[in-house]
Amino acid sequence: MRLHTKLMLGISILIIIMGTIIEFSFKNIMETNLKHEIGTKALSVAQTIANMPDIQTAFRANDPSALIQPIAEKIRKQVGAEFIVVGNRNEIRYSHPNPNRIGQKMVGGDNGRVFIGKSVISESTGTLGPSLRGKAPIISEGMVIGVVSVGYLQTEIQKEVAKIQRKIFVTTLIILIGSLIAAILISLNIKRAIFGLEPREIAWMYQEKHAILESIHEGIIAIDTVGRITVVNETAHSILGVPNEVLLRGKRIETILENTQLYEVVQSGQAEYDQEILINGDVYFANRIPIFDKKREVIGAVASFRNKTELANLLKELSHIKAYAEGLRAQTHEYSNRLYTLLGLIQLGSYKEAIDFISKEVDVAQGFIQFLMKEIPDPIIAGFILGKVSLASELKIGLSIDRGSSFKDVPVEISRDRLVTVIGNLINNAFEAVRESQNNQKRVTLFLTDLGKELIIEVEDNGVGIDPKVQDYIFKPGFSTKKTNSNSGIGLSLAQTAIDDLGGYLTFSSTKGEGTIFTAAIPKCRGMLNEGEQRYRSVNS
Repeated sequence: MRLHTKLMLGISILIIIMGTIIEFSFKNIMETNLKHEIGTKALSVAQTIANMPDIQTAFRANDPSALIQPIAEKIRKQVGAEFIVVGNRNEIRYSHPNPNRIGQKMVGGDNGRVFIGKSVISESTGTLGPSLRGKAPIISEGMVIGVVSVGYLQTEIQKEVAKIQRKIFVTTLIILIGSLIAAILISLNIKRAIFGLEPREIAWMYQEKHAILESIHEGIIAIDTVGRITVVNETAHSILGVPNEVLLRGKRIETILENTQLYEVVQSGQAEYDQEILINGDVYFANRIPIFDKKREVIGAVASFRNKTELANLLKELSHIKAYAEGLRAQTHEYSNRLYTLLGLIQLGSYKEAIDFISKEVDVAQGFIQFLMKEIPDPIIAGFILGKVSLASELKIGLSIDRGSSFKDVPVEISRDRLVTVIGNLINNAFEAVRESQNNQKRVTLFLTDLGKELIIEVEDNGVGIDPKVQDYIFKPGFSTKKTNSNSGIGLSLAQTAIDDLGGYLTFSSTKGEGTIFTAAIPKCRGMLNEGEQRYRSVNS
């Protein structure tokens, strides 16, 4: 049975039971109250008759019933009683609704307390049937001389109770119908609120969500609209340095982690991606995303945290693999061409030319490699440049390393990955520029020097140059003058980011149609260079 059906049936049964209990309770209360009301009325009438002088005087007459019967019948009709019976000390009737019973003894056996001077309300069975009676003594000169009994039949009382019960039943029925409708609406509303899911499905989804959160390597924290934590996984506990057994749910986010700006995301409804945040001395990348309901109203926010060092190591490995693969691919293609040339010379019988060709290639390769090993001893940078040289050869671009280059004094604290990012993206940008050029001699020159207090990286090309109209935009992510490459527009932005991390600056000089020179200066010690917008500028006069 589905949840909303169970709820509807459960609420309906509960309402029916409560309605039945209420109906019987009201019936008993109303019956008791009605009997009390009628009994009190009967007693009041009996006491009034007992205190009438005419009644007391009639007891001394020769025929008391002749005087008492008309008075009793008149009052009986006025008050709507079933009977008014006046009897003497011996319980002989002086009045009765049936005149034939006058002179007979009273029936019921409930006059004992009356003859000792007490007024009573009793239930007894007389000649007319079960009745509710009010009895009062008739006292003359301090003596009880008779009794007045005013009665209402129980059947008449039950008729009144039945009328009231019918009204109660109708009212209860209306309440039950309304309650059943309300139960249906409540069950349907609950069904909508839980997206039509069954309890077992909700339990399974909860367990699934918990397993997913715990399997994620990133720290996850979610808050509600007032900044209270609603979800936190074990990785987040580890990042925050809080044991797993410490309950963070329900606590204010700012008491656990300052400057998360997660509550600001709740207020603004705007997502934030890849924002750096310092947690316990470590730098993390944070993504903050608002949580919306069906009405697109913000009901909370969730943040994920990933250690920047882990990402940097991953990017380092990927960049090395990419550079290595690129170099191998270029060298394979280049040496394939040379082997074909060598094969052709041998087939033609030009053995001397083949030997000279081999000697020349060996001398050039060994000389270049020896130069790199001597002037650029760092294997990461040297290997990367060697790969770019091979790639340039494949692209029919002349990439030369200025023989005056020297990159020996590179401090160990300077990230090699950042240097590779700067050199690689400046070279790639130069490759694109010369490939668009109509110049038959496509040349790119790389110059590296570590003289002085700065590391200088200079890349010169004889490409198309940079239009002065767009020189203010070339460092913006995604900006590109190329129309055919979906990956363009990010190289200079990446180089800029890397130089930011290294605390350096980047300038360029460009003449449209003639070429461009990019110069990057990176301090060997942080804080030596100027900050601000002048770090990225054109030096054209």
